[in-house]
Amino acid sequence: MALNATIYKATLSVANIDQGHYADHNLTLAMHPSESASRLMARVVAYALNAHEPQAICNGDGTFEFGRGLSEPGTPDLALIDYTQAVRLWIDVGQGDDKALAKACSKAERVRLYAYMDTAHVWWKGLATKVTRLDKLGVWYLGDEFASQAETMLSRTMALQATIQDGSLSLSSDMGMLEVEPICWKPALK
Repeated sequence: MALNATIYKATLSVANIDQGHYADHNLTLAMHPSESASRLMARVVAYALNAHEPQAICNGDGTFEFGRGLSEPGTPDLALIDYTQAVRLWIDVGQGDDKALAKACSKAERVRLYAYMDTAHVWWKGLATKVTRLDKLGVWYLGDEFASQAETMLSRTMALQATIQDGSLSLSSDMGMLEVEPICWKPALK
């Protein structure tokens, strides 16, 4: 018998001082049975870090959509879709391979990958030279402590406050606080 996804609801208040974006976002997230709590929270953090992009990239004529994630490989975890249904921004979390990232770059204007696991350093050493030619790809690491700290923040209904200043994100709720300083391992060139 197949297991169903668990649904999480989050109200995410974003104050992005760096980008001048201040808004509340109501998120519905489906957590695949094989997905970890830290991966789900990495998707929330990726959303918060990019919440300003519909205005910046699409002049407000685009929306973010959560993908089917682990249940449908080859699709983004989060995508910014404009009114023509073009994928303007493809966001994945985890440790993708070079072929999947190249395919994402062929389907979207921009691709961002957020690595969050403690094994990411080893993964990146093996991947870095293989993705240098992918001009659309940007890769960030969410930090050594992210996975263990993020799990404590998860609950079925969340009220989260995200403050972004000087490139750092502070995510807080009544469950605790998470500090994230994304490290850029590969900047996008386009």
